[in-house]
Amino acid sequence: MTNPMNNTGRGLAREVPTGWPVGSFKTYAEAQRAVDALSDQQFPVEKLSIVGVDLMQVEKITGRLTWGKVLGTGALSGLWMGLFLGLILSVFTEPGSGWVTFTTTLVVGAVFGLVFAAVAYAFTGGKRDFSSATTIVAGHYDVLCEADAAPRARDLIAGQQPIDGASHPNPDA
Repeated sequence: MTNPMNNTGRGLAREVPTGWPVGSFKTYAEAQRAVDALSDQQFPVEKLSIVGVDLMQVEKITGRLTWGKVLGTGALSGLWMGLFLGLILSVFTEPGSGWVTFTTTLVVGAVFGLVFAAVAYAFTGGKRDFSSATTIVAGHYDVLCEADAAPRARDLIAGQQPIDGASHPNPDA
């Protein structure tokens, strides 16, 4: 198997991972601990991949959107942008007038943020009156290894202290 990464670790190729399964875990943290344990035993970890299997997109609803929340969030967002712009502009203004510039950019930023948020929310037509956070999760995580080192990796993982939720592939693999 060729290494899909260059020497700096960047440029990961978008390829389906290959290799022999040497361990399967319920969580990413458990798979990561298994790879770390292999590294501690001087195993060539560059031959390994952690693969999330049975991927799901999960959208967690975080709350109900109301006009008040939308306008408040928009104004606060604009205020932050105004703060940033005000700090930059106040450096380049005449001494004594920096506070006027700074305050003006704060107010204008808050107003623009409020207006843009109101327009965006109005365009939804009430079809999405909630806020949410989206993430990708896996049903389980497999550790794959290049064929030449897989039996050793499997044996080392099998010899580790049991990790909650860990299962190991058929020893005849």
